[in-house]
Formats: sequence, C-alpha cells, structure tokens
Amino acid sequence: MSTLTIAPHGGTLINRIRPNQQSEPTKRVRLDERALSDLELIAIGGFSPLIGFMGSADYHAVVETMHLASGLAWSIPIVLAVSTEVADGLEVGETLGLEDKTGKLVGLIELTEKFTTDKTREAEMVYRTTDVAHPGVKVLYDQGDVCLAGPVVLFERTPHPLFPAYQVDPADSRAAFAERGWRTVVGFQTRNPIHRAHEYIQKAAMEIVDGLFLHPLVGATKSDDVPANVRMRCYEVLIEKYYPLNRVILAINPAAMRYAGPREAIFHALVRKNYGCTHFIVGRDHAGVGDYYGTYDAQYIFNEFAPGELGITPLMFEHAFYCKRINGMATAKTSPSAPDERIHLSGTKVREMLRNGIMPPPEFSRPEVAQILIDAMRIS
Repeated sequence: MSTLTIAPHGGTLINRIRPNQQSEPTKRVRLDERALSDLELIAIGGFSPLIGFMGSADYHAVVETMHLASGLAWSIPIVLAVSTEVADGLEVGETLGLEDKTGKLVGLIELTEKFTTDKTREAEMVYRTTDVAHPGVKVLYDQGDVCLAGPVVLFERTPHPLFPAYQVDPADSRAAFAERGWRTVVGFQTRNPIHRAHEYIQKAAMEIVDGLFLHPLVGATKSDDVPANVRMRCYEVLIEKYYPLNRVILAINPAAMRYAGPREAIFHALVRKNYGCTHFIVGRDHAGVGDYYGTYDAQYIFNEFAPGELGITPLMFEHAFYCKRINGMATAKTSPSAPDERIHLSGTKVREMLRNGIMPPPEFSRPEVAQILIDAMRIS
C-alpha cells in the first residue's frame, strides 16, 4: 500500500465528531444551509486546521491578508453569523446547541467570543465588489450582524440524503487513494455538468498524476444552477463511458458555493488538499459569476503566495475548445486555428438549446450528458 505525499493543511486532519453524551443545552442557535455545511466540513476535517467558527483575530487576518492569525494561508472567512437579538441572549463561556432547520440538535459550540464585522470591507476584499447583485455579497449582507466564535462538535455523521454512496470524507478519500497506490491525485471542483472542455483538461491533468478526484460541490448554490441530482447523473454516465474507471473517484463536496472567484479558488485548493489531493485544476473563471472577475484572475492569485506555501500544486489551464483544424480538443496554447475554426458555446446559448430540446454539438458536450440535461429541463 502506498502512502500519500501530502499532509492536511496545518499538519493535522481535524475530527470534531463527538456523540452527544450530555444533557441538551438550554440555549440553541439555528443554522442555515451554509452554516450547517460549514459545521459539517469543520467536523470532518475538510476545513482543517479550523476546529470551530472563526474568532475576530482569524476573521480580520483572513479578510485583510488571506492568512489566519497564525500566518497559515486561508482565503475565505468561516463564521457563524446571527442577529443582534439572538446574540444579546448569549454569554461568552456558554455551551450552545446547534440545530438544523427542523429544530434537530446536531452539535455544540463553546462560545468564546462575540464580534461584529464590517460587511462592506469584507465584500470589497473577499468578493472584490459591494454589488448586492453578486450572490455571495447578497448572502453576506443578508446574514446577521454578530459572529459567534468557538470550537464546535458534530454529534453524528449522517448519510447524505441524496448521495450516500458518494459521501467520502477526507479520512476516507485519503485511505482510498492509498489503497489504490495513488501518490499523486488531482482534484477537480465543479458546480456544473462537465462538458468536453472540462473533460479535456481533466484528462490532460491525469497524464501526470496517478488519479483524478472528481469532487462536485453539492451544498447551497444559486437558484439557476443545475440541481445537484441532475449533475451527479451527468458525472456518473460520463465516467462510466469515457473515463478509465480505475483512475477516477467521484465523491461529493458538501460545501456551499461562495462565488468568490480568485479567493474561492485558493479555498477550494486548500479543501482538496485536506481530502488528500496533491494537485488541483484551476481553469477559466474558477468559482466566478457574472463579469465580476477577469478570465484568469483565479490563476493569478496563486502568485500572491510564497512558493510551496499552499502545499498543493495548482494546474493552470486556458479556455479549451474543439479545434476544427486539428479535429480535437485544444487551447490557444496548442491550437494554430483561427477563431472561426474553434467550437465553443456560451453557457447561455447551451441552456437555450437544451430548453428547446436541441442537442448541442458533440464537439461541445457528450450526447449522453446533453440528453440528461434536456430530460431534466423538460421535467422542470
């Protein structure tokens, strides 16, 4: 059995899953969908080295410098925001219950601090915009004004309601990589169905590593994003027909999307490092939305960190397309073609075709994937 060559971020894979062996706390805080997924990722080690929701020192350091107060790289604040009315009834030093939207007690937080933030400053630094039309900024502005900090525990690891077979936690993925003898693994983040350009860059990356960790995000996303269950069917059929099965692992990432572009590219890389990936694909407009970020800003931001500081190797890819001259997938780095010899469709154009039951050209999308999307749009 081989051993992975990469340690978790900070050196230790965090585990904050503890069975509830005490009386229920009298005070509870209800978690929204994002906070619940953050709790889950803290507990399973996906957000290592975090052991709880950030305090003010870590929060301000992350917003201003993309590092924790300790100096360790980290790019996205992970906080538990509540209303002032809720916060006023809580005392530092108390152990509070954490409940889901149904009122079920799912964990605890040891309250070490209450603090307020400058949402405008956070929006400027993390999202590079204060425009409330940006989905991440809107969530930020809509959330409570007081952050609760402290170590957390999750009582139990329950099966995912939709994808229990693909619920692979960091300790499990690391074990699976080792069992297969993979010493190098490339992670791929996606919240969209995979088209031919994605397939091309994944397979290009697979040429230099032992395995691919296809890790779609299934937490909270925008209302107009393709539903997770539809996306998962697309990934399944694609892997079954077009990938070497012994070199790919499909697993879900329970995180919520922030749409923070460059900052989220760093965040996604560090999370996949915790899952055991040694490499991470960063393509065109990673984690972007609208026109808020430059096409390759999510690649440039990696240069803001010292060599080796992140502990995971980013693999940068340009926009891929089908080149009619060479009769294959390519990028501007490998294709001599003129623009009119390249087949690439906008997301808007593809969605319009799918809604009308029109199959996109096979040079853009595998027909099996396109059919799943057409069928899903007919039902919706």
